[in-house]
Amino acid sequence: MSAKVIDGKRIAQEIKDEIRLETENLKGQGIVPGLAVVLVGGDPASAVYVGNKEKTCREMGFYSEVHRLPEETTEAELVQLVGSLNRSDSVHGILVQLPLPKHINEKLVIDAIAVHKDVDSFSPQNTGNLVIGDESLLPCTPAGIIELIKRTGMDISGKHAVVIGRSNIVGKPVAMLLLRENATVTICHSRTENMERIAAEADILVVAIGKPKAIDSRFIKPGAVVIDVGVNRLNNGKLAGDVDYDDCLDKASAITPVPGGVGPMTIAMLMKNTLKAAQLQAGV
Repeated sequence: MSAKVIDGKRIAQEIKDEIRLETENLKGQGIVPGLAVVLVGGDPASAVYVGNKEKTCREMGFYSEVHRLPEETTEAELVQLVGSLNRSDSVHGILVQLPLPKHINEKLVIDAIAVHKDVDSFSPQNTGNLVIGDESLLPCTPAGIIELIKRTGMDISGKHAVVIGRSNIVGKPVAMLLLRENATVTICHSRTENMERIAAEADILVVAIGKPKAIDSRFIKPGAVVIDVGVNRLNNGKLAGDVDYDDCLDKASAITPVPGGVGPMTIAMLMKNTLKAAQLQAGV
């Protein structure tokens, strides 16, 4: 029996529909959620992502600012812009598109974003709040992964979740969010011994390693929920995940495709964070 395909596009649209309704209610109180996105340089992929964010803001009824800066923008100029956005009453969320040009210190720029406007949730304070369980804005892709799992109908509590990958952007924060949902969590990485055996014990398997089709059916427990975060472009131009989708389809109970799985959730959760930031800043 083939696994249920977890339709990230459909679920992301459901979340955006919910956000649009909440935004209309908030506008009735005179509050318009605002997102400012900063793009430095001309990286084509980054330009596409920023364009998608701008378009989605319009669809949600948000106020949107996009600052497209030249490659030669200095670190001081970028930090100054972030400071002005921190002070803007019409901007509730700030996102600086990564990667930045090599002459700019990414950490310094991220740390300059006000914690309550850090809708990517990359700041040390928001990361600390995530770890200790305090109220905070949640990192977009990890939060989207939790939504995908929940909307399969699986109760995360008590399940064994294995995360393959330990990046600060996905692996570590999604492990923390799974712990919050009362899963028992194991993190695997490049130095892990017996990874295949460990992964094959998982009720929930999240894979974020950036290697196309690295995880096949040997790593999958029968009936597991498999979340593939990887997006890799093959030599033939097609996209593939970190999981060998075709090989695992008949063993998992539910699995995300690539594309169309985790990817659409990231922008949806960014919009959710912007809405939440606006509500918190307005005291709603």
